[in-house]
Amino acid sequence: MQTLKNTEQYRRCLVLAGGGFRFGCYLGVHAAAVDCGRAPDLLLASCGGAIAAAVIAGLPDAQARRDWLASPEMYAYLRGIAPVPDMSLVRVLGGAARRWLARAAAPRAADLFRDHLFALPPSMPLPLPLPAAAAGCPPALAIVGGQLLYRADAVGSTRGTRRLFAQVLFCPERAAALLEGMPAPAADPRWSGGAIASDLRVECAMPLADAVRVSIADMFYFPVHAWAGRAYTGGVIDLFPIELAQRLAREVLMERKMPFNRWLALPALRTVFGIDGAARLRHVHAQRADAWFDTRDAAHALRGSGTGKRIFWRRQRIELAVPDKHAAYAAQVRAQWEYGYRKGMLAFGGRDA
Repeated sequence: MQTLKNTEQYRRCLVLAGGGFRFGCYLGVHAAAVDCGRAPDLLLASCGGAIAAAVIAGLPDAQARRDWLASPEMYAYLRGIAPVPDMSLVRVLGGAARRWLARAAAPRAADLFRDHLFALPPSMPLPLPLPAAAAGCPPALAIVGGQLLYRADAVGSTRGTRRLFAQVLFCPERAAALLEGMPAPAADPRWSGGAIASDLRVECAMPLADAVRVSIADMFYFPVHAWAGRAYTGGVIDLFPIELAQRLAREVLMERKMPFNRWLALPALRTVFGIDGAARLRHVHAQRADAWFDTRDAAHALRGSGTGKRIFWRRQRIELAVPDKHAAYAAQVRAQWEYGYRKGMLAFGGRDA
């Protein structure tokens, strides 16, 4: 007997739209939503937000989630992210300069297979997803990624009119049914130069750990991730998937983010994906959401409270500045969580606003 698809929208979607290594912020935002009576039944995540989403879905309460993120295992994982030996500072800065000078939208197939700063440890210490029948009803997860439509032997070739990427959502079958026939927001000609396929692709079979690994694989930071004979790159292909959230849920909780870095991020988006990141962000901020939590001051408010890139001039390298001591890392997680909780309470109408 044929099983009917569940095409009922989710009640409430919380979008976790990246943010580098500030995973703790999203745990705090989620805790605020729960405390304000606006717990989401769907988390839509991209880039670093995918790690926070997996932790939320795998643990039963805010304290357990914060403890997991601050655990020695997560600290060891971050400390294990190593710079690629042959990525010298001269090579890195030269590549950034060439992207800044280039004006064409994805003129060539970028080398996302070998041209990256860091190598990731083989496995990320994520909790197993809670069963759907668990107390507290864990939210469903939908994670944004990008699929490469070219192989490593095509790197450097002129694009012409080819599509080089497809926007993919790793999600349960219910979400896939709701998105059936939807075009890829990343391919919209208002900000896309034609390098992304017009159809949104969904994948319901990829294991969660692989989907998270795909989503965090930002170009030039981490290598592509291979699964089932295909190569995938990060959720940066669509950091702000508000159209997907609106299609999936009746209520949308969205983040208002700071502009892209004009010297590094915007040129990378343009030359790899053919995306005008500034135009995309302006469009997203002009859309309807039921609540916006504003993190545009995160870089200033959390200065010194997050893992980030740092230039080591003596070694002529760019490395991740992870604290030397676990206690300092745990303090960073706590500061991030408290920042996210404050922002969530302001946005969702809690008494602490």
